[in-house]
Order: sequence, then C-alpha cells, then structure tokens
Amino acid sequence: MSLTVIATAFALVLPVELPDKTLFASLVLATRFAPLPVFVGVGTAFGLQVAIAVTAGSLLSLLPEALVSGVVAVLFLVGAIVLWRSARSGPEDAGEAADVREQTSFLRAAAISFGVLFAAEWGDLSQLATAGLAARLDAPVSVFIGAWAALLTVSGLAVFLGAKLADRLPVALIRRVAAVLFLVFAVVAAVETVRTLT
Repeated sequence: MSLTVIATAFALVLPVELPDKTLFASLVLATRFAPLPVFVGVGTAFGLQVAIAVTAGSLLSLLPEALVSGVVAVLFLVGAIVLWRSARSGPEDAGEAADVREQTSFLRAAAISFGVLFAAEWGDLSQLATAGLAARLDAPVSVFIGAWAALLTVSGLAVFLGAKLADRLPVALIRRVAAVLFLVFAVVAAVETVRTLT
C-alpha cells in the first residue's frame, strides 16, 4: 500500500466530484430520507463503482462514449421528471419533511440511495479517472482507498447539507431546483451524445 498513490487518487477524484451530478443526487436523497441510510447506500455504491473501475482499469474508457452519454441523458431526464412531479405531492414544511424521512425504513432508504448513485456514476469522470490511475499505477488497493475516500468525503458533505436544507427550506422548492439541475445535466449529456455521433 502506497500513501503517495492514496493521496494522488484522493486529490484527483475529490475536485472532479465536487461540482458533479452525484453530489446533487446525494443532496436530494438526503432531503427525502434520513442522512445515515443515504450515506450508507451512497457510500456502498461508490465503493462498488470504485472497485469496478480499479478492476477494469483502462477498459472502461473503451466503452463507446455516445452510448454512455446517451444513457446518462435518459437517466437524468427521468430523474428530472420524477423530482418535478414529486414536488407537488411532497410535504410543504420542514416539520413534515422530518416526519417523512423517519417513516422510510433504513434498508429501503439505503437501497434506493445505492441504486440511484450506482446508476448515475457509470461513465463518470471520477470513475474514468480511477480506471486510468489503476491502469497506470501498479497499486490497485491504494488507488481504491484514495478514490473511495474522496467520494465518501463528497457524499458526506452532500448528505449533511441535504438534511440541513430539508429542515430549513420547503421540500417542494428543493425538489424543483434539483429537477432543473437534473434537466440541465440531461441536456448536457444529450449534446455530448450528438457531438460524439457527428
């Protein structure tokens, strides 16, 4: 195990994930569910994604870029629609938001969080960066630890902020803003798909 490789992977992945879609997805999940199961689900999804990236190494970068960006565009478009529609049916004040978060079982909230992040992370820059590092450096365990630590840091910040926002802002507003962000990500991914095909 190499501390230099761990630090390199952490320093490479952290800034890539800070403005990323997965940060916003984690934040939105934390407005719907209790923070701990969201963090467990998201952290587990990130761990599996990092393990896949490290194992596959440079093979992930060989996937057709148009296919990856097209699937991501569809996923985010569906996410935007679901978020926008759920804003109308959600609780309107912070007290009700806390009650709704408490009604969802730990396992269900963790499983939903895992599924959302596992699907959203495919072909992500951090996954490709991790695969590239694993392909270049002969230290897969160190790359795994550094990349996963960076992703856990970002998801921890997002989950903490999401829980605090849900307690202070109307959930409907948070979901509508998130829906708009998801729509923007969908449009960007669709443009990338078209650009790749032409």
